[in-house]
Amino acid sequence: MIRFSANLGFLWTDLRLPDAIRAAGEAGFDAVECHMPYETDSSEIVDALAETGLAMISLNTRLGGRPNDFGVAAIPGREDEALSLIEEAVAYAASIGCGFVHVLAGRTDGSAEAQRVYQSNLAHAAACAADVGQRVLIEPLNSTVVDYHLTGVVHAVDTVEAVGSDNLRIMIDCFHSRMMDGSLDDVFDRAWPYLGHIQISAHPDRGEPVGGDVDYHELLPALAARGWDEPFGAEYTPRRGVAEGLGWLTHWHEQRRNDS
Repeated sequence: MIRFSANLGFLWTDLRLPDAIRAAGEAGFDAVECHMPYETDSSEIVDALAETGLAMISLNTRLGGRPNDFGVAAIPGREDEALSLIEEAVAYAASIGCGFVHVLAGRTDGSAEAQRVYQSNLAHAAACAADVGQRVLIEPLNSTVVDYHLTGVVHAVDTVEAVGSDNLRIMIDCFHSRMMDGSLDDVFDRAWPYLGHIQISAHPDRGEPVGGDVDYHELLPALAARGWDEPFGAEYTPRRGVAEGLGWLTHWHEQRRNDS
């Protein structure tokens, strides 16, 4: 059965996070994920998840404390800040029963020293997460996120293999990977042994996952047939509005009814 998680960093952003969780449940999503929930008391998140029956799949570490930060885990000289942000994210995730923490790498010069720092911080993150039954995600972004340290599936696979922690996984965002690596078939072939989460949206406009040059009606069943049984993260920018764009979900709900 193909299921979907609503990314609340993109959807229902006008609502407080607990209310966005409720809206996702009402819309028929099977789970939720978010970016940085730290300004919301975790008890409110727990209550909303219990009320809707949804699980929170993932959350991100904070961006960092300086202008233009996009994470700090790969930035030499900011190791103490990186570890603090990682530990904060792990603790918050544990408090709401969230299974994944996505560690943002940050903007670097791409040096070997930056990669060394990144791998060291990821090893720490994986150890912290393992203590509370969580896993860690890294996500290769596209090059329009200027100077982001991790771009491309090969770099992500190399990083996971170098760290060598069983609970360190790759998040493939089809929008980023289509832009950077071209063939999504090749991307999934490379990432499959380390795959932790998959996000979807149209390419090239990042709208709802219909239209564009990725046929999700073909791709998602193929991934499911290969053994993927976790929710796909709907991380897209609504073309008109969230409610107006939810028609894409109808196809999958109808297919689910037909399969049952």
